Amino acid sequence: MKKRPVIALALATLALSLWLGVAVAQQAAPAAAPAPAAAEAVKPADAAAPAAAEAAKPAAGAVKKKVTLEEALDIAKKSGVVDESKPAGFLGIPGAPSVNPILAFAWAVWVGWIFSTVGAFGGVMAGVGHMSVFGFGAYAGAFKKTAPDLGKIITDSIKASNQFLVGTSAAISSFNYMRMGRLVLPLAISLGLGSLIGAYLAAALSAGKLDFKSYQGYFGLFVLFLGCWLFYQTTEGAKSKQKTAKLAAKAFEDAVKKQKCGESLEGCDIGLKIKKFTASTCEFTFYGVPLQFNPLIPFIGGAVISAIAAFLGVGGGFLLVPFLTSVTQLPMYLAAGTSALAVLVSMITSIITLISKGTPIEWGFIGTELIGIAVGSFIGPMTSKYLSDKWMKRIFIVLSVYIGAGYTLAGFTGFKIPGV
Repeated sequence: MKKRPVIALALATLALSLWLGVAVAQQAAPAAAPAPAAAEAVKPADAAAPAAAEAAKPAAGAVKKKVTLEEALDIAKKSGVVDESKPAGFLGIPGAPSVNPILAFAWAVWVGWIFSTVGAFGGVMAGVGHMSVFGFGAYAGAFKKTAPDLGKIITDSIKASNQFLVGTSAAISSFNYMRMGRLVLPLAISLGLGSLIGAYLAAALSAGKLDFKSYQGYFGLFVLFLGCWLFYQTTEGAKSKQKTAKLAAKAFEDAVKKQKCGESLEGCDIGLKIKKFTASTCEFTFYGVPLQFNPLIPFIGGAVISAIAAFLGVGGGFLLVPFLTSVTQLPMYLAAGTSALAVLVSMITSIITLISKGTPIEWGFIGTELIGIAVGSFIGPMTSKYLSDKWMKRIFIVLSVYIGAGYTLAGFTGFKIPGV
C-alpha cells in the first residue's frame, strides 16, 4: 500500500475521532441540577448580587462541584446580573453578543488562510475574533465579580471555539501539505505523541478555573513573547545558526521559479525524501538539502507547547513553527505542514477534554465558522509558495507584538489599545 493513501486514511481517522470524541464527551459531561435544587442555592430575584454569590458558595470543607451553564445562568438571572427580557445571544444567554453570520464566515476564512499559509497564528487570530471582534471577551470579563462561574464557563467556551476552528484548519491543511510533499511525517508523529500528553493535562487542570481577564493577560504575554522571539530570529546571531533551513528554503524557491519560467526539473533532487528514521535519529532531504533531528526533542517540545496552547485555547502553531524553524532547522515551507498535523492531534485531545468537563458549545455559530475555515484552509497552501520566507516572519513579528501588548495590558491593567 502506498504511503500517501495511508497518511490520508490516518488524517481522516483523526478527524472522525474528533467528532466521535465530542459526542462521547457530551454524554459524559455533567448534567444540570434539577430546578428545585438550583432554587435552594440562590436568594430570591430581588436579592443583591453579592448575597446571591454568597449563597451559591459550598459549605466549609465541601468539595466544590463543577457548575454547569444552566446553574450559573440561573444564579445570574435570579441575582439580576442577567436580564431575561433581552434577546438570547452567545450560548443562549439573554443579552450576550450575537454575531452576524457573514462576519463570522469572513473572519473564519482569514483564520483558515493564515493558519494554513504559515502553520501558525490561526489560533491567535481565532482568539482575536472571538474576544475582540465578536465581543465575547468583554462580555465574559464583565462577570468577574458579579457572576464568576458564568464568566469562567464563557471563557472555556471561547477557548473551545478557538480550538474547533484551528483543529478543522489543521486537518485540511495537513492533507493538502501531505499531498504536496511538504509534511515531515516522522517529525509530526514525534510532536503529536507529546501533544497528546500536554494537551490533556492542561485542558483537564484549567477547565472552569480561569476568569476571562486572567486568560486575556496570559494570552497576551505568550503572544508578546512570540513576537520578541521572532524578532531575535531576524538578528545576525540567530541567522548564523539557521544556515541549513535557509539553504532548504532557497532550494525550494529556486525550484518554484524554474517552474514559473517553464524550465524542466528533470534530474533535480526535488521534494521531501525520508532517508532514515529510528528512535534516536531521523534523516531526510528537502530539494537536495540534508536535514536531521532527534525524535525525542520534538516529543518533549510537543508536550510543553501543546500544554501551553491548550491552556490558552489556541492551536500551538504560533509556538510550534518557531520551534521547528529554530530547533530542528526546518524551512517555513516544511514547518507549516508539519506543525499542522501536530496541532490536529492536540486539538482533538483538548476539545474532547473540555467538553467532557461540561464546557458548552455554540454549535450553530461554530458550524458557520467551520465553512469559512474550510475555504481559507484550501486557499492557504496554494498561495504560500508565492510568499517570501523573510516576509512571513516580518508579518508574524508585527502581529505578535501588537496583539500581545494589547491583550497583556487589557488583561492585567485594564488599559486598551485600538483594535485589540
